[in-house]
Order: sequence, then C-alpha cells, then structure tokens
Amino acid sequence: MNDNDWWTGLRPEFGVCPGVGSDNTIRSLPQLKFEGLCRQDVLDYFDNTWTLTEVLFSGLQSEEAFTRPPEHQLRHPLIFYYGHPACLYVNKLRVAGLIEAPVNENFEKIFEVGVDEMSWDDMSKNQMRWPSVREIKKYRSQVYQLVKSLILEHPDLDPAVVQFGPAVSAWALVMAFEHERIHLETSSVLMREMPIGFLKTPDHWPKVNLRNFDSSFILKNKTISIDSGEVKIGKGLAELSFGWDNEYGHRALQVPAFKSAAALISNAEFLEFVKEGGYRDPSYWSEHGWKWRSFRNTKAPTFWVSVGPAGLHEYKIRTIFEEVGFQPEWPVIANFYEAEAFCQWKTQKEQVASPYRLMSEAEHYRLRAHIDQVKSKQDWNLGLKFGSEVSVHAHSAGGLSDVFGNVWQWCEDTFNPLPGFEAHPYYEDFSTPCFDGRHQMIMGGSFASTGDEAEKYARFHFRPHFFQHAGFRVVQSLDASSAKTSFHPGQYESSELLSQYLLLHFAEAQDVLLPSLKSQGPNQALGFPQRCADVVVSHSQRLGLSMQKALDLGCAVGGSSFSLSQNFQHVVGVDLSASFISAAERLKNNEEISYFRKDQGDLKTALKVRRPESSCPERIDFRVGDACHLSADLLGFDAVLLANLLCRLPEPEICLRNMSGPNGLVKQGGLLVLVSPYSWLPEHTDSSKWLGGQMKNGEKQESSKVIGKILQDDFELLEEGEMPLLIREHARKYQYIVSNLMVWQRKK
Repeated sequence: MNDNDWWTGLRPEFGVCPGVGSDNTIRSLPQLKFEGLCRQDVLDYFDNTWTLTEVLFSGLQSEEAFTRPPEHQLRHPLIFYYGHPACLYVNKLRVAGLIEAPVNENFEKIFEVGVDEMSWDDMSKNQMRWPSVREIKKYRSQVYQLVKSLILEHPDLDPAVVQFGPAVSAWALVMAFEHERIHLETSSVLMREMPIGFLKTPDHWPKVNLRNFDSSFILKNKTISIDSGEVKIGKGLAELSFGWDNEYGHRALQVPAFKSAAALISNAEFLEFVKEGGYRDPSYWSEHGWKWRSFRNTKAPTFWVSVGPAGLHEYKIRTIFEEVGFQPEWPVIANFYEAEAFCQWKTQKEQVASPYRLMSEAEHYRLRAHIDQVKSKQDWNLGLKFGSEVSVHAHSAGGLSDVFGNVWQWCEDTFNPLPGFEAHPYYEDFSTPCFDGRHQMIMGGSFASTGDEAEKYARFHFRPHFFQHAGFRVVQSLDASSAKTSFHPGQYESSELLSQYLLLHFAEAQDVLLPSLKSQGPNQALGFPQRCADVVVSHSQRLGLSMQKALDLGCAVGGSSFSLSQNFQHVVGVDLSASFISAAERLKNNEEISYFRKDQGDLKTALKVRRPESSCPERIDFRVGDACHLSADLLGFDAVLLANLLCRLPEPEICLRNMSGPNGLVKQGGLLVLVSPYSWLPEHTDSSKWLGGQMKNGEKQESSKVIGKILQDDFELLEEGEMPLLIREHARKYQYIVSNLMVWQRKK
C-alpha cells in the first residue's frame, strides 16, 4: 500500500509532514500543550496523527490483509480500524456541536463501536461484509478535509477568544486525536498477530533495534528497595493538556516499602520459565488463566516463533512487521495470565517467604518518585523512537529501567475510577463500561505509545487474556500485613461465596434450614431476592405503571432478575462480580449449575440449580458493571431495584444521584426500590462517604433519613418497612439480617 495514491492527508516526507525526520522516518510529536496554543500547533498534531495511521496501514499488502479476521476471532478485521478513527472524528464533533451533518451516515454507524471481547472464548465470527479499502480511503479523504477546515476556522482554537480545556467544544477535536493514537497502537498489535506474509515494513516506519546474542544468554535482574511513602494519583483540571476522564480525580495513598525488580522481565528470564515446564503445570496458573492456556494450547509467549523441535526451545521474535532473531534482552510480551503464572513459578522456584507478584498502580507511582529523587532525566522508549521494544537496560534512571516506555506493565489492580471521577459528556462510554472488575490496569506506556498514552497521567487497561505491547516487572511486599494498595473486586470472586449466593437466591427451604426448623425456623426470611422483586411488581401494578423496563442493580446471581422477567418486558441485571454474572448467564442459557452447601467443618452437600421455570430468560440482559458508573445506555427504567447493595459501594451518593436528572436511571413516574441493612464498613466505603451511621455535629445520622434528604427533591416516599433475609454459613450458623425497605416514586 505504498503507492503514490495512498495518502489522504500529508505525505510522510521531510519538510512536508510534521514529525518526519531527514531520514523520511515518521515519529510522534509530543502531546499538545494548551499554553500558548495556536492553530498551527493543532494542525501539525492532527497531520502527524493522521499520517502515522496511514503509514502503519500502508504495511498491509492486500485487500485480504484488511478484511481477514484475526486468528483468535475476538476482534474486527483491520479494515474496521482503518475506518473507525475517521468515523469517531465525525461522531464526536457532531456530539460537541462543531459540525451538524454526517459525512457518510452508513459508515458512521458500522465503524462506530469496536469489540471488547468478554472472554478468550467469546468468538465473534466477523461475518459482516465490509466496505472496500478504496471506499474507506475516499471516506478518510473527506473527513481529513473536514477536520482540517475546522482547525483553520473554528473560534475555539483562537486563544484570544477562549481558554482551551475540557468544557470547550473543541475538546472533542483533541479527544479524536488521542483516540486515533490509541488505535495506532492497538492496530499495530493486531498486525503483530497476523501471518507475516500479509505484511511488509512500511518505508517510513521507525526501525527495530536489534542486537545479536547467543540464545543461551541469561539476563540477571537486580532488586531495588523502594521506600514507603505517600502517592497522589490523578490529574488536576488545571493541567494544560488533554486527559481521558479516568485520569481526573484524586486518590492519596500511603504505600508500604517494597522490593522491585530493577528491570522488566526479559525474554531470557521468561525462557527459563518456559524450559522448566511453566506452560505445562497448572499449579502456577490461576483458574481462569489455566482455562485460557488450555483453550489456546499456548506453549510459549504469543510473539515467540518456534523455529526448531519443541524440546530445543529455539525461537525468533515477531515484531509488528518482521520476524527477527531471538532477543534475550528485550522485555517479554505477555498477557496478565502469563505474568501471574511467572510470578508463581518464580516464588516456588526460589522458595521465598514473600511471594513475587505484579505491582499495583500506587507502587508504580513510588517507582516514579524513586527516579525523581535521583534527578535523572531519561529519554524513554516512547513515541515510536524505535519500531520495537529494546533492551531492558537501554533506558535506566536511579537503578531502575523502563519506569516508562519500552512495553506497558501489567498491574494487579483492576481498572477503577478515581474519587471525583465524572464521565466526559462527549464520550460517556469511554471508561465506565470497563470499571467492571474484568480489565487489568497497565501503566507506563510502550514504544508505540504516543500522545496522551505516553504521558505520566495515562491510566489504561485491557482484559487479562488480551495482548498488547505489554510486559511486566515483579515486586515483593516487605511486610505481609501491609495495607493493600491495589484495587479490584476480588472479594466477590470465590467459589465458596458463589455457592453461598446460589443457595440464597435459588434454594428451597429444605436445602437451607435443618429439618427440625421446618416449623419454628425463620421461614419468613427465605426467598429474599424473589420477595424484593415482588415488591417492585406489586407497587407497579397497584399504581398502573408501565412495566417495560426494569433494572436489577447489584443482581448477584440473578434471583430477582428472573422473577422480574415474569412481568417486565425487558430486565437488565448488573453486578460487579464477573463470577456472579457468569453464573446468571449460564442459568439464563438453561445450563445446570452444580454448587455446594456447607454443613459442618469440611462436610458439604452437593446441590444443583437451573433457572426458575416461570422466568422468561429471553427478556433478561445480564452484564458486569459498576453501580456508581454505569454505561451511558442505561437510563429511563420503569423500575430500579437496589437490594443490599448501597452499603457495599465506594460512592453510594453518586449511585443515588444517578437515579434522576435528564439521563436518570429511573424515568419520571417510575419506581426506585431500596433495600439495605446499612452495614457500613470502611473496606467497602470510605467512612467519609457513608450515608449515615455516624455522629455529626453531636447528632446521630440515621441512614434512612440521610437517604431521604438526598432523594426528597426528585422522589416521593411511598412505603417504608423491613425486609429480613437469611444467609446460611453452615447447618448450625446463619446470618439473620433485617434490611430497611423503602419504595420511592420519581416525581413527574
């Protein structure tokens, strides 16, 4: 695709396109800074962004290379990613009011949304018939001219008129630049996964940095002690550069001292894991990690190409466009599951008291503080300085290598919002769908990271099975009792808790209570999810309300959702726990789930459950989600149920505020049913965010009254009462909980 007719923007020539050097190699301009910003700065950044994309895609050598689905079938073919960035320019500029009409309404629909595969076996067969490369190229040419004209003419880009920032409509323009730069990197990974015959290194692409080594070379990775200290995570609104919504907010943490590998884990180090059977021993892998490894029949890192008999472990390295000799000093490219397994193998091999693990986001900030203390300026491998990763020792400061750049670094945190997070109105579904406990954070950027991705505030994430230009470093806690500094919803992912919830939601009385308690036990506390759903249904029917859409927020394994489906035409069940939603989906698909009931000590009783026969599963949509930051498409429900959820949220007031307003979860006239025991605990909700349960100005703050003050302007209280429930721990121990029930109707 290197023909003279390929370029729809500026040609990648020195003196013509910004970022192209005298060798006619293109590299990234630094991120736009808003201080003293002029139109030419914006135009240069746009041209650099646009031409980077076209140089990358010029490496595809045929129409089939564009339309061929990825080998793993989990993403769209590259033809989508050739058209998608241009489509987003048009759609976001329309949302911001900068342009009025579509350029190609059909393209702006089919190229709008990509694929965030739920799992490694969530196969999208890519049977869609895509437009031709020529058609999309014509579309890109139209969009380029539109955006260029906007940059040259729009008053938002005149610094004498307005201070540029997130509240300005032209923010959507810079958002589109940065979005395109994200896909520059992710598209390069998809190319790295393609058969080599479909690709050729583009003439203007940065060169890889090769060194010749004996494949038996083993790299020694030193350990650095990192002192304890406070970190402050988050970007301030006063910063004069673009940021994605998840970067804004503020979190202060005291991070205990820890030990960190001085360098990223190299191919040489990871080769020892491979040689010693790391991919054959399930004891090193998490449950989900081993399922992924088995499903893919993975025997070595994805970008290692075996060139000899398997037992010899001879490999080449696959870069984006080439296969090169094995590079022992390069960082290994691995997914989260492989990184976890390596940590477990290394822990067992060295018999250390403090296990090796992946770092947290907060610990990455402590690494930054360490290199800042030595006042060492470093030119990291970012912004396409090279066309590949380089030696893990090529860029060091203060004894630490690659704090930024080379490859992204997997963290043990799942992607999470910072306190004060607000979704940006121009792109409400950029971050919020991924606050689901199923996306692992990555930090530091890679050689292919440009613009915002290459900045210190960048917070990105991918599913644990996904491949990116990402590797990892290992760390060790110095004190096992140290405060936790990673963020993830793991407390809801154990098989024991899943069994407990399946029992709560679906078991018959005889499976919960001892036979001797049949007549004298707390039978009125059984069937809690179904009784909550009955409250929603009975009030809706009594008031003659529409029963089209219901939201079961904090649905767990779906007991209430299945009950609501008998009367509501569409039910959405949302929960943060991936294992709960997976179980609910299996029941919806009429699978039988085996689980256990604890009886005494290690004694258990095996039980089975299927979905309730009276339910209407075709009406239910289960999804993983954060109740405080839901997807933008969830709004205008006839009824919303929050059962035993509120006091488990990090931001309960945000959740309640989201019930009303122009995009409220509850439509005007609709119902909000709140059920909560108000078990406020600091491990779930910072005490400053509790809704009651405290003394304030010498007065007791009762949760029901605090909630009433939050809701009273938009809702009318219809009923208040008690809703008991019983949770079995074992045959002779139960949790008897009396939740407060409030039924509210949103005012019209």
